[in-house]
Amino acid sequence: MADLIHASYYQPRIFPIKGDVEPSEIDRAQSIDPTVSLNRVKVDEIGRVKPVGYIKKSPSVGYRLTQYENGSLEFFQKLVNSTVLGNDGETEITLSDFRTSYFDICAYLTDNDNTFVGTVHYPSLRTSGFSFTIGDPQAIIERSFDFVGENANIWKDNNKYFIYKKHTCGSGDDDEIDLSAKVPTEDPDEAGVYMFRVVRVRSGVSTELVRAIDYNYSDGTKVLTITSVLTDDVIKVYYTSVTAPDVLFTNNDSDVSGILGDSVSIYLYVPGSGKPSSSDYIYRLQSVTIDVSFDREDTGELGNKAVVARGITNSTVTVTMGKKMGQWTLEEALRGVDTGFGKIDVSKLSDRVSLIVKVFEDNTKDPSVFKYGFKATGLSPMELRGGPTVNANVDNENTLEGEDLIISADLSVLGI
Repeated sequence: MADLIHASYYQPRIFPIKGDVEPSEIDRAQSIDPTVSLNRVKVDEIGRVKPVGYIKKSPSVGYRLTQYENGSLEFFQKLVNSTVLGNDGETEITLSDFRTSYFDICAYLTDNDNTFVGTVHYPSLRTSGFSFTIGDPQAIIERSFDFVGENANIWKDNNKYFIYKKHTCGSGDDDEIDLSAKVPTEDPDEAGVYMFRVVRVRSGVSTELVRAIDYNYSDGTKVLTITSVLTDDVIKVYYTSVTAPDVLFTNNDSDVSGILGDSVSIYLYVPGSGKPSSSDYIYRLQSVTIDVSFDREDTGELGNKAVVARGITNSTVTVTMGKKMGQWTLEEALRGVDTGFGKIDVSKLSDRVSLIVKVFEDNTKDPSVFKYGFKATGLSPMELRGGPTVNANVDNENTLEGEDLIISADLSVLGI
């Protein structure tokens, strides 16, 4: 029987499904909290004391992950299934890039006796929201993500390793993929099924292939045969095996361990004729949170338990900024006036405010250590809070809301 599993041996990886995108470890994770609701409906009937039984609807999976900020956009790129910044090939990630992207997250599990015991697998997850939080000037910046899905698997014994293999089709009839190095194990629940998923990426379009129609696997030859291929097709194969993959988890020692709140620059302004400038820098801030939530509409179809189409109907960006009362640069920015303007009438605060947050590797904030930034536009103030308590400095908290956010490592995209 397996010994206990310490968090040090819970090794998470993300497997993007769409696009020619490689899996990667999930760096700087601080907490992972998946929850599976089985959604079973008890059926009673008149004339019977005990239930007739239970109807098993598709489970609901909620998966929350918190990371320390390390200045890397790699995880965002995996979430939107892209090798560039956005899945549209642009130099920024926009909220629309999250609409149809999906991915698996696995955790490879090794117990305290250094024995590998299995893989916990959450397939076909989608992003339902994320946040960027600076709790105070000396806090480590945190990024949190919320994902949703419909299933979870525990792979163990002869199926204990989750395997990914990529094959790029060469010229000619390159339709056979040799899997003998990591032999697939049959699914214990489904006789004759060895592949968990096979995806073809052709000219940027990703298609999940159908067993016995689009592909076949021979357990005798250990060869996966694709029915029809073209030169440069990318075939992505996902399955389980008793043999370990080449990579379980790679330590990331190149990025910084974490980034503090003193290593950001924050600008708030009402867009006008020119670009934001140093005069739009906001001083005396104590905390900032950018929170993004998606109203997802992922749909199924009759006769199929799987989600067959993914989408987002609405995106909400909420910015919360905390400060000490007595400095008015934030209110002046929301009003769109300069220092010295003698009145801040809250009814006249702008409803088209823009926010830029630049993240640097350290507090020198030298251009050479700039990592990436957020730009939220069309923000409208929603709530202003703040009042005194005994023997304490007075705090203010302002909340803004909008629908647009971009993430980019290109300063020209951020506009400053």
